[in-house]
Amino acid sequence: MNKIPFLKKKKVEERSRKIKANDSDANAAKEYAGNEISTSKYNLITFLPKNLFEQFRRLANAYFLFLLCLQLIPQISSLAPVTTILPLVFVLALTAIKDASDDIARHRSDSQVNNRETKTVVGNELVTRKWKDIKVGDIVRLENNEFVTADIVLVSTSELNGLCFIETAELDGETNLKVRQALEETCDLEDHIDQLSRFDAEIEYEAPNNNLGRFEGNLSWKNKTLPLKNDNVLLRGTRLRNTQWAFGIVCYAGPDTKLMKNSGKATFKRTKIDHLLNRIILGIFFFLLVMCAIMTICCGFWESFVGYDFRIYLPWETYISNDQHIGALEKSLLVFLSYIIILNTVVPISLYVSVEFIRLLQSKWIDWDSKMYYEPNNVPAQARTTTLNEELGQIEYIFSDKTGTLTQNIMTFNKCSIKGKVYGYVTDEAGNEVQDPEKLKPIQFDEKDDDFEWYDHKLIDAIKKGDKDVHTFFTLLSLCHTVMPEEKDGKIAYQAQSPDENALVSAARTFGFVFVNRTQSSISVRLQEKDATYDLLNILDFDNDRKRMSVIVKKDGKIILFCKGADSKIKERLDSSEKDIMTETDEHLNKFATDGLRTLCLAYRELNEGEYNKWAEKLNKANTSMEKREEKVNETYEEIEKNLKLIGATAIEDKLQDGVPQCIERLARAGIKIWVLTGDKVETAYNIGLSCRLLTNDMEIYIIEEENEHSVEKKLEEIRKQMIEKVEQLFDVKIEDRKKRLDWKDWGIDVMKFDQHRKAEEPNGKAQRPNGHATTTNDSGAHDREQFEGFGLLITGQALAFALSDKLKMKLLELGTMCKAVVCCRVTPLQKAQVVELVMQNEKKITLAIGDGANDVSMIQKAHIGVGISGQEGRQAVLASDYSFGQFRYLERLLLVHGRWSYLRISKFLRYFFYKNFAFTLCHFWFGFFSGFSAQTLYDPFFVATYNVFFSSLPVLALGVFDQDVSADHSMSKPPLYTPGQNNEFFNKKIFAESVIHGILTSCIIFFVPYLSVSNSTRPGGMTQADLQSFGFMVATIMIIVVNLENALETWYWTGLYHFVLWGTIVVHFLFHFVLYSTIIYQIFNTNYGYVGVAQAVLSTGNFWFTLFLTCTILLLPVFCREFFRMRFMPTKTDRARLNQKFRTEEKAAFVAHIQQKLRQSKRSIRSGYAFSQQQGWGPLITSGRMQSKSATRNRQQQQPQSQNQNNNISKSIFLKNRKTHMMSESSSPKNSVIPDNQQQHHHHHQSPAELIRLTPLTSS
Repeated sequence: MNKIPFLKKKKVEERSRKIKANDSDANAAKEYAGNEISTSKYNLITFLPKNLFEQFRRLANAYFLFLLCLQLIPQISSLAPVTTILPLVFVLALTAIKDASDDIARHRSDSQVNNRETKTVVGNELVTRKWKDIKVGDIVRLENNEFVTADIVLVSTSELNGLCFIETAELDGETNLKVRQALEETCDLEDHIDQLSRFDAEIEYEAPNNNLGRFEGNLSWKNKTLPLKNDNVLLRGTRLRNTQWAFGIVCYAGPDTKLMKNSGKATFKRTKIDHLLNRIILGIFFFLLVMCAIMTICCGFWESFVGYDFRIYLPWETYISNDQHIGALEKSLLVFLSYIIILNTVVPISLYVSVEFIRLLQSKWIDWDSKMYYEPNNVPAQARTTTLNEELGQIEYIFSDKTGTLTQNIMTFNKCSIKGKVYGYVTDEAGNEVQDPEKLKPIQFDEKDDDFEWYDHKLIDAIKKGDKDVHTFFTLLSLCHTVMPEEKDGKIAYQAQSPDENALVSAARTFGFVFVNRTQSSISVRLQEKDATYDLLNILDFDNDRKRMSVIVKKDGKIILFCKGADSKIKERLDSSEKDIMTETDEHLNKFATDGLRTLCLAYRELNEGEYNKWAEKLNKANTSMEKREEKVNETYEEIEKNLKLIGATAIEDKLQDGVPQCIERLARAGIKIWVLTGDKVETAYNIGLSCRLLTNDMEIYIIEEENEHSVEKKLEEIRKQMIEKVEQLFDVKIEDRKKRLDWKDWGIDVMKFDQHRKAEEPNGKAQRPNGHATTTNDSGAHDREQFEGFGLLITGQALAFALSDKLKMKLLELGTMCKAVVCCRVTPLQKAQVVELVMQNEKKITLAIGDGANDVSMIQKAHIGVGISGQEGRQAVLASDYSFGQFRYLERLLLVHGRWSYLRISKFLRYFFYKNFAFTLCHFWFGFFSGFSAQTLYDPFFVATYNVFFSSLPVLALGVFDQDVSADHSMSKPPLYTPGQNNEFFNKKIFAESVIHGILTSCIIFFVPYLSVSNSTRPGGMTQADLQSFGFMVATIMIIVVNLENALETWYWTGLYHFVLWGTIVVHFLFHFVLYSTIIYQIFNTNYGYVGVAQAVLSTGNFWFTLFLTCTILLLPVFCREFFRMRFMPTKTDRARLNQKFRTEEKAAFVAHIQQKLRQSKRSIRSGYAFSQQQGWGPLITSGRMQSKSATRNRQQQQPQSQNQNNNISKSIFLKNRKTHMMSESSSPKNSVIPDNQQQHHHHHQSPAELIRLTPLTSS
């Protein structure tokens, strides 16, 4: 019953939950949601009514249903109902089949997920169950690399101290590992099934919600109440990594999980043109009613004053009153309904059949495009819907994920600077940098990562010569990190919490400086084939404020501090003697940043024993302080991290997907604004923004990372004020009303051509950039003036949460729409959808969302167009999308070629279709004035039935499927050609009105010119030419020739197929009517057909041919002259592009302008390329021994099995005793000492190394 929506039991809103482990009956009584999920729109019961309801929301379908009802009344209908039933059923069935196909794919995906298997504790054994059968309160066992079944509270894991590692790619797009930890009190349960089956803890926690960064609850067990936090929970969608097994209690299942709470519902999407067509159909219907009303009124008067006296020749129906006025009124009312049927061809059902057919073929062009096929992964482009193609040509906002969408999730060591010498650039004999990839040969190494390539032999030579600085550089990289080694198939594999760290440590290994192993107090390395072990004294952990990490190690009595971090932070801490080397390194850093690389500076300092001991004692006091612990620890770190010696800098490439920078650059030139919504932090996202040319150094970039609503509001106002000042400074604009919404269009400024609107001269002197990022020196002269490429905005997820409130969201939108690019960092899946919705609802612009993971599904479903990339994060995004392909760069071709062509074609199709049908239908209207307003048809009924099917359909279908203004290559090389679609220039209400007027005028000429030519003419035999059949055939023939030649004038792309269709249609018209009007039909069917012999009689007269020539000249010559005049004196962007494609007139000028732009020297200082995705908390985990490398743990267990057993009880008592100390310390502070994934919070707990070591029950030899 719950499957049927209207029979679902009303759900009571939850405030909190309370469950008991291993008590399925009590938990089931509370009727919590099961673990089965559904992302589909329909089921067997709801498909037909729900789908028909959605289809009849399209007014045209409702309009044709109404016509069908009228045609079922024989008294008023002159057309058989089957002429409407068949096309209507065809359109409805075609759409229903497509929708069913899409939904079946969703059902299959749901079934695949729901039928995954996992193990649960039932009684005293492990039982394998399907995911859909898992209930809240069940204890489940997860295996390594297994997806988490539901949201679960950790009970125990295979790792020491209940730690486990997870990958959250499907939640936030990040592939770096995060740490979660079970409660200390439940760790001892381990994997003992008998103990787990008796585990009877009660858990009280918050109701289901969509906050990924928060979990609040309490676990009550053995008369103890233990607090539960986010670090104790594994969320559905995450994946267990580097952990053999983990047990947990299901707290949220199925639709209640945080992943599903962040996922949007699949919606029925319709295009902007569909919405416009709905309004147009409504307008046409009113126009039809007006025409019918005119005919009704005229019929009433005619029947009353004329027809009443001629009833002997034109008798009234028996059900009509014999009273003159009442009978005329009844007759006119019936005529009203008859004219609705006759004149309904202003919007024939064939319109929607043709539109669906055109969209289907346009979708196939996308499917069949070999240039959008990604061969490495065998992924072709796929149009998963056929109804949204033209909307691809009208996109104004793109919302993109970063990780896996713009980037490859691969970090590689690319360049470095060591003591003023730069490595990584290959030069030729003349000293010029070699940039041609074909001339570069990678160096072969004995051991390296698959993606690592190195070309510069200078660094290899320096290592071989024993360069001391190079040796120190790589020694630092092999020691200063929190990477954990693990042996796999006899080789060392690194498990890093940050992909940056993995890249640096792997690069050091490649060059012969191998990190081998670590314990809580030592690091083992192999430096140029020589083994060495360093005592690990301290890890000075990374955090967002420090932007650096340090390690203090000791070897051979020498104590050294190694430090790596942001260049701005390292500079402040350098010894005064390092200025010169820092200046040289600065130049290298600027070059690295210009190349879009992520940079870190490396430095070191030698410490004497007394100095270190004094500092260590101070750090211990800070770690045990009960007040302002965090501040005191950071101050202590500051004291030791000073007077550093600079070693150099690293440059890591966060590998973009191929062609991403060029793609984004062209999309920006097409007037499309790109917003990146990512789970990464600000520095990472900013650096990628520079790499992919989304952000440039000539942009005015603002950052919002405030942490409360008042500060965010204040920052938004500050940025708005700075924007106003900048606009007034650079442009001839004086903003009088500063409260009015800011908009470039209000000032007449084209955002694609800022330089054209700049002030002629700017004052000399220095101008400080409002956001303080850089200083600009303005010299006199246009070439030296400050460069400006628009505004950019970066905002963190925490600030975004406040900015999306009802109070501030319009302010955020105002600033966002003023920017060329917006980057939202640390955002949740739900926030992504909220940002998309904000723009959709208030800007009324067409939006596109693109992503590759489950965390992108909500925004993909929310946007007008959703695009999924078949990437490394599963197929959830693809299944939720409207279009999919293998690489981000194909988006450029999808929009600039297929989207633009689709919009162009459907626009030309619609305006021509309305033109030809108004021209056809209005002839009935004019004929009414000459037929006593009797609803008599002008044309042969066969012609009425076949006009839109055979005689005018194929040329317009060829126009809608094949036409193109310029080639695909030209479309991509000239992105500004995309802007007409954004401005609705090819089809709008004005163009529709012009098409209607054109059709009405055409119908007048086609009707009245033949009428005047035959009204007083006779055939050679003396018979009149003014009979209905001859006149109707003449008008029909002229109609076919004129509208098809008009179609030819509309077409830009003439092919052999189009020639065949165009001339074939005209020829078929003549052949069809020769056969239809011949005596053969009369002899076969033995019926008196009034049109027999009409074709031969009409076509044999010179009057017809003269009338045809005269009508075509009157109608087509003005159109030809108008087009010639427009193209000659008022050319559009398309006209210029077509001319340039033919004569290539602009290429030289464009090339010169491009070179000048590239050679232009920016006057802004290059910003730091620092970006490091490390997270705080891993240092204490390592030094405390909570997190051990697999090899270290294994070696220790092999060396000391007996010692471990003997000292187990002693160790355990020490462990429990010191746990109390630890818990007391923790309770005195709101910070948690074991929070490695704490970017959402800014509260951290630090303990001294001595204390942390004491807390761990590990024995030493």
